[in-house]
Amino acid sequence: MRPFLKWAGNKYRLLEHIHSMLPPGKRLLEPFVGSGAVFLNTDFPHYLLADNNPDLINLYQQLQNQGDAFIKTCQRLFTARTNESDYFYRRREEFNRSDDPQRKAALFLYLNRHGYNGLCRYNAGGGFNVPFGRYIRPYFPADEMRYFHEKSQRAEFVLLDFESALHQARKGDVIYCDPPYAPLSRTANFTTYSSGGFDLPQQQRLADLAEQTRRRGIPVLISNHDTEFIRAAYQHASNLKKFSVRRFISCNGKKRGHAGELLALYS
Repeated sequence: MRPFLKWAGNKYRLLEHIHSMLPPGKRLLEPFVGSGAVFLNTDFPHYLLADNNPDLINLYQQLQNQGDAFIKTCQRLFTARTNESDYFYRRREEFNRSDDPQRKAALFLYLNRHGYNGLCRYNAGGGFNVPFGRYIRPYFPADEMRYFHEKSQRAEFVLLDFESALHQARKGDVIYCDPPYAPLSRTANFTTYSSGGFDLPQQQRLADLAEQTRRRGIPVLISNHDTEFIRAAYQHASNLKKFSVRRFISCNGKKRGHAGELLALYS
């Protein structure tokens, strides 16, 4: 099942590789749940799904708790009238000012599906600032949302940074980490999916915590770009798998080339 959100770094196309390395367990813990592609396409008895993006976690909690009623609320934002730039920017301003959890969650989905290139980006003040996407007919993911709602009854969604999430792990858990990727070059970094970013010291901190968690008897699988920095950071991993994937984020199709990907298993 595809995620109902557009998301930079969506792991839907990497599932075969992830499945080949993800150990079995009683609960899957994801400190960077993102679009939830791995959650949706695995079969663990329980899930603890964390992210430091409050808008993302709020959306998942609203869908988990309300199901079809929330889906119908969201669908009202997907009409010909709502697919206009003036309407989009009014809703974006409303989203940035709103303190109503249900309304903000519905607007987050609207902005995700109508915004440019499916990006989720915030300015320094924490305001969502993705421009209008100019799609002919944005897709409303009703079936994907219903599947997510059903699967989410096995899950707990929590607003946590990755360190706090990893400290929640206990024996019997399996951890999959999909952090914002390390840059392929100095000018190719994309870390503003939530305010605060994710820099190289944090990349190293995640690798160190993965090794510490492995020593507690809890396996950790991490995905990232295959770069010299990342290979050095993951030098203590039990197993490394390298492969090539095609990138789909660039708005210029001719620039959507292949990039080296790496999976590091600490077990």
